[in-house]
Amino acid sequence: MHVSLRRVLSLVLLFVPLLGFAHDVTTADQEILRNGGLWAYIQVGATHMLTGYDHLLFLTGVIFYLNSFIDILKFITIFTVGHCITLIGATYAGIAADEHLVDAVIALSVLYKGFENLGGFEKLKIKSPNLLLMVGLFGLIHGFGLSTRLQSFDMGKEQILAKILCFNLGVEVGQVLALIPIVFIITFSRKHTQFPAFYKAVNWYLVLAGIALFAYQMFGYFTGH
Repeated sequence: MHVSLRRVLSLVLLFVPLLGFAHDVTTADQEILRNGGLWAYIQVGATHMLTGYDHLLFLTGVIFYLNSFIDILKFITIFTVGHCITLIGATYAGIAADEHLVDAVIALSVLYKGFENLGGFEKLKIKSPNLLLMVGLFGLIHGFGLSTRLQSFDMGKEQILAKILCFNLGVEVGQVLALIPIVFIITFSRKHTQFPAFYKAVNWYLVLAGIALFAYQMFGYFTGH
């Protein structure tokens, strides 16, 4: 196994346990929401996205594939619209699913993006699906994952729509704050001769992390943990 690949695998084994617990619903979050009003929903939404490594890993893969700021803005907008639709709509309508299964699909989106970035479809001599369409589709899935988290909270019976919208606003704020350093690091790395190796290592990480996170979520689903 190549040295750089071994290092990537080591990172996966080190950080995947953290990723699995990265954005679980906590009693501390519930307490914040119970006592903080609408502002608390913005705060918890932002924190949830900033610690939602599966969402950020997928977005990192999307950004790695793009070369211009206009393209980055376009694809992130499509992803944002997608996750806003399902986050707001599913939560308000009370549509829920097992969070392990939803997060397993989100893990597969991380695997998918790393695989695509590494030219996996070309190697299989298969035409890759339209990227803009796939990003929008995965945005819907990621938003449903955020909705399952929000529905795990006790939101009471008052100002339900306002609470959902504030949580969604917090998610958007957290996403912007997380994307700023990601875009900066990727843009800066493109100027260096070692970028191809960096690109390959990071996307292998996405593939391996996606597999590991999928296995983790399926284990949780079948064992009830």
